[in-house]
Parts: sequence; structure tokens; C-alpha cells
Amino acid sequence: MVQDNANGQKSLLRSIDVITIVIYLLLIAAGWISVVGASYNYGDTDFLDFAARSGKQLTWIVCSFVLGLVIMLTDDRIYDTFANVIYVVMMGILLVTPFIATGTKGSYSWIHLGPVSIQPAEFAKCATALALAKYMGSYGFNLSNPRHFIKAVAIVVLPILLIILQRETGSALVYLAFFLVFYREGMTGSVLFIGVAVIVYFVFGLRFDAEAMPHTLTSVGRFTVLLLIWLFTAVLVFRYSRNRKELKWIVGIGVLLTGGAWLISRYVKPFDISWVQLALCVGVIVYLVVESLRQRFPRLALIAVFTLGSLFAYYSADYMLNNVLQPHQQKRVRVLLGLEQDINGAGYNVRQSEIAIGSGGLYGKGFLNGTQTKLKYVPEQDTDFIFCTVGEEHGFVGCAVVLVLFLCLILRLIYLAERQTFAFGRIFGYSVLSIFLFHVFINIGMVMGLTPVIGIPLPFFSYGGSSLWGFTLLLFIFLRIDAGREKYRR
Repeated sequence: MVQDNANGQKSLLRSIDVITIVIYLLLIAAGWISVVGASYNYGDTDFLDFAARSGKQLTWIVCSFVLGLVIMLTDDRIYDTFANVIYVVMMGILLVTPFIATGTKGSYSWIHLGPVSIQPAEFAKCATALALAKYMGSYGFNLSNPRHFIKAVAIVVLPILLIILQRETGSALVYLAFFLVFYREGMTGSVLFIGVAVIVYFVFGLRFDAEAMPHTLTSVGRFTVLLLIWLFTAVLVFRYSRNRKELKWIVGIGVLLTGGAWLISRYVKPFDISWVQLALCVGVIVYLVVESLRQRFPRLALIAVFTLGSLFAYYSADYMLNNVLQPHQQKRVRVLLGLEQDINGAGYNVRQSEIAIGSGGLYGKGFLNGTQTKLKYVPEQDTDFIFCTVGEEHGFVGCAVVLVLFLCLILRLIYLAERQTFAFGRIFGYSVLSIFLFHVFINIGMVMGLTPVIGIPLPFFSYGGSSLWGFTLLLFIFLRIDAGREKYRR
């Protein structure tokens, strides 16, 4: 039972984290100014015209303030109590969305309610965060328990699958941010290592697949990836067995056979030495399985599974790119990896965005004075690519201020999450933090050509009600939970 303070309202006001709300208001204000700049047409004088995007965004902002106020006046226990119900209802909405949504640029993720369009995927993040916090915060939960871990992963994977059915891959990828929460709550770093390794295989394998090593018939990409798999396996063996002799044997045999194969290819007859590397990987898999059974040391078998999975991930990368991703996504990946130069097609958005940011210089061209954005050279410049407006109009200084504000928000969320007295609040807080971090990192990286263009909004900046309400919902529910952190149960 929760004991409330007799002066509950006064206690609530004292407990609200004002610093986070101030950062929120500053980001909202900067976001609206950016929307005005991105949607401005020469000759416009009324920024409050509700027929224009700046006026509509102001409406969404006012509604967000009302939403935040309602959340703060709601008992924080309701989020814990009804977390599972909210999740089930939200998953049901995601399930029916493709059947009732109108197609928008190839996706079926928007539900039209009269003059308003809603994207359920934006609100499903909050529902998933609540359900995850409810389950992982329950008594007896332990991530080291395989059954518990699988159930927690299932909570995250279900909305990913439902959103992919809507052909909204970018929004689905955001849910991978929840794995940072797993890591905070005790998940072994090996899982993150595996994720990073798969990305490395994918990038190196595709980027350098067409380049041949001198005096061989071997692809540079294939050679590099198989070498990395071999080295990663050796490092993991040493990490978990601490057997230096075993490490020396694995590395020594690999260097000897690979070096010998290269010499034969160089001086006798050129051939594809990656077959030798593949045979080495298969051999080490067999060796690890045998040693695992002989020593009764199951971690060696898990390392063998990692090596086998790495081979599968690499050899399936090309299939995933050409048969799973949609054509426009394939194009974006190839342009990002430098496999294609398409400045008038898939690379056009990024190219124009980079020009806009670069033209801003140190202090920018001034509010409403951007040329790239005013002449509409940058597609989606008030939604996914709105950060380029900041760079063009306010320059490096303006971009730095925005990044510092987001950094302050991230650091403040870490502080708030760590001071929670119950696991539910801490886990939900880290879920909110992870979602914001993912959006900021990917969106700004996308605008600057550092990450793939996957079409996700910049929190509080990108035009649209769904994303703004979704982020407000996440942030203020956490602030309400934080405000009630000092209540005690008996």
C-alpha cells in the first residue's frame, strides 16, 4: 500500500524535476523555431496561421503541454498497475493498423482520424517501455535466467515485427534501443559484442567484397571478415578459459596456415585463400565442441555457436541486402557504404543536407535566411532532415547549442533513472533514455551522412503531432514516476 503525504499536491510540486522540464521547454521552443524556418516561404508573414505547418506545429505543442499536465496530475501507480493492459491494447492497434491505414510513401503506418493522422508506432514505444519495466521490475526477475531473458526480449520483438508488417523499418529499428536497458540491468556484454560484430561483418563484407587482394583470387571483404571471426573467437576463448596455451595454438595455427596459403597463391598459383580461412573456422568450431564435452565447460560450446553464427551472419548479408530490404533501403545502404554514387537519387537528401549545414558556417545565415531550405532543395526538411535547417540558419554555434541541450537531457535522465527507489521506475527511465539517445544519434548522424537514412524524427524538432506527443508521453510519465519516488510501500 502506498502512503501519501497529507499535503500531496504540495509534495508533488516539490518533487517535480524542474531542470528536465526547463530543458524540455527549451527544446520545444528551438524545435518550433526550426519548423518555422524549414516551412517558411518567401512572403509569409503569419507564422501562427493554422493552415501553415508552423501554426499546426504550435497546435501540437499546446496539446503536448496539456498532455504533460494531465500526466503530472495522474496518480503514478496507474502506470505500474495497467502497464500490461496498455501494452496489449497497443499491440492490438499495431496489428490492425496495416489493414485500416492509408498508404503513405510505401508504408501503412498512419491512421487517419478526420483531419488528424496518427502513427501508432510512436505511442507503442511508451507501451513497450511500461510493459518491459513491469516485467523486469517484478519480484524474482533475473536476466541471467534464460526463460526470463527470452520473455523480456519477446516484449521488445513483438512490436518490431508488427511495425515491419506496416513497412516502417525505420520505426521498428528504434526498438533495438531497449537492449541498452538489458545491458544496464545485468545482461552480459557479450550480447552487445555480438551485435557490434555482426554490424562489422556486414559493413566490411559488403563494402570491400568487390576488391581483390593482390596476387590472389580472394575478396578483401571476405578475407577481412573471416580473419575477424577467427580473431574474435580466439579472444573469447582466452577471455573465458584464461588458457594462454590454447590461445597460442589457435592463433599460431591460423597465422601459419593463412600465411602459407598466401605464399602459395603469391608464388605458385593464385587461388582463393578464403577457403583456407573458412576451413580454419570450421575446424575451430569442431575443436571447441569436442573440448567443451571433454572438459565439461559449456562456455566453449557457446563460443563455437558464436563462430558458427558469425559465419552465417556474414554469408547471409548479401541475401539480406538484396532480398529482405526494400529497393529504396538497398539503395540507401549502398550509397552509405560507398558502393554507389547517386547524388540525384538515394544520396540526394543527404547531399543537399550536407550542403545546407556546411553553408551555415560558424554563425549561420540567420533566421529565415537559409537558401537551401527556402528553395526546398532538401526533401523532408521539416521532418526527418530538420537538423539541416538548424545548421544553415544558425551555423555551428546553433548546432552546438542544440546538441548540448540534448546532452543535458540525456545526462539528466541518467541521473533521474539512477535515483529511483524501485526497479520499475529505474527500468522505465532507462527505456526513455535509450529511445531518446537512439533517435538523436541516428537522426543527426543521418543528416550528416554518418548513418543510414532510415527516416526517424528528431525529438521535439521534427514536424508532426505523433512524434511530439509520443516523446512528451515518455518524458512526462517518467517525470511523474520520479515525482512519486519517495513514497514507501508496506
